[in-house]
Amino acid sequence: MSALEIRNIRKSYGSVETLKGIDIALESGEFLVLLGSSGCGKSTLLNIIAGLAEATSGDVLIGGRSILGVHPKNRDIAMVFQSYALYPNLTVHRNIGFGLEMRGVSADERDRAVREAAKLLQIENLLDRKPSQLSGGQRQRVAIGRALVRKPQVFLFDEPLSNLDAKLRLEMRTELKRLHQLLQTTVVYVTHDQIEAMTLATRIAVMRDGRIEQLGTPEEIYNYPATLYVAGFVGAPSMNMLQAVVEGGKLAIADSNVKLPLPARYRNAASDGSPVVVGIRPEALRVATGAATDFSLPVEIEVVELTGPELVTTARIGAQRLTACLPPRAGIAKGQACAFTFDEDALRLFDPSTGKAFPVAAFEQTASR
Repeated sequence: MSALEIRNIRKSYGSVETLKGIDIALESGEFLVLLGSSGCGKSTLLNIIAGLAEATSGDVLIGGRSILGVHPKNRDIAMVFQSYALYPNLTVHRNIGFGLEMRGVSADERDRAVREAAKLLQIENLLDRKPSQLSGGQRQRVAIGRALVRKPQVFLFDEPLSNLDAKLRLEMRTELKRLHQLLQTTVVYVTHDQIEAMTLATRIAVMRDGRIEQLGTPEEIYNYPATLYVAGFVGAPSMNMLQAVVEGGKLAIADSNVKLPLPARYRNAASDGSPVVVGIRPEALRVATGAATDFSLPVEIEVVELTGPELVTTARIGAQRLTACLPPRAGIAKGQACAFTFDEDALRLFDPSTGKAFPVAAFEQTASR
């Protein structure tokens, strides 16, 4: 039995359909991230699970029990919002335990639950303070603590780190990962930040226009994007996408004289004369130091940006551009002509007419085991 099951959920506002049939089943202890840009429907789906919005059709089950029509307080869920939603006149202790207080839990039991949550979140020394005396990261810990004491079947997080600065986001991301590993509670987490998704999730649902574009582990989403949209959305910098045509067992890169071998795993999928999009992750590229290999791309360097740990380089191949993430001492400069090389396994092919990836046989065999 799945801890959380979403069955063909649809949501319409008049003639506008914002969710177009969402199906997801989560086992106990999974951390699902709903990832997508603004307006894709991820927060709407979370609100339907929480009971803050009603589905037009479909069903949501927790522990095998349908919760549609059930009051939010009876759904056995706890939600953490983007805004901390703390009571400014109450101490941290009372903010964390307020939900238990409203449920009639005894003072001793409330105090025990609050102190356990505070210990997990490392805010034991803040229990007597008011929210105005806390930093943004501390306030978010209090909001998480308020959810923790409920001990629900499912935690719901609606972009909880988006109000924090970069350093605090990193710290809280680590804290959330630690808590999930410790508690093993089922989590549904909404974000537009693909770094958060990659680092926190056991599975990611990439959403677009009210549909799930791809559902898989972070490794599957990153290494084997199912569509051009996923390839472009996940990754920083995003995957390079070069227009090409299949010609006699080669990939002829558009607007250039470059021809790459067509990997054997694609020969039955991409027919001769077919236009294709060649996808290569920026970190898969490296500067060629010896003789040219079959998988080499002659380029002219346009922009070089040192980020500290890497040199992010924009280059031109014919009329197309691609990005490479190189070591900081790669020794290249603007205007330089050189060649980038990569391993055959790093190449992905997409059908430009459908936007879908051509199947990768080796991955499919591994995934089916």
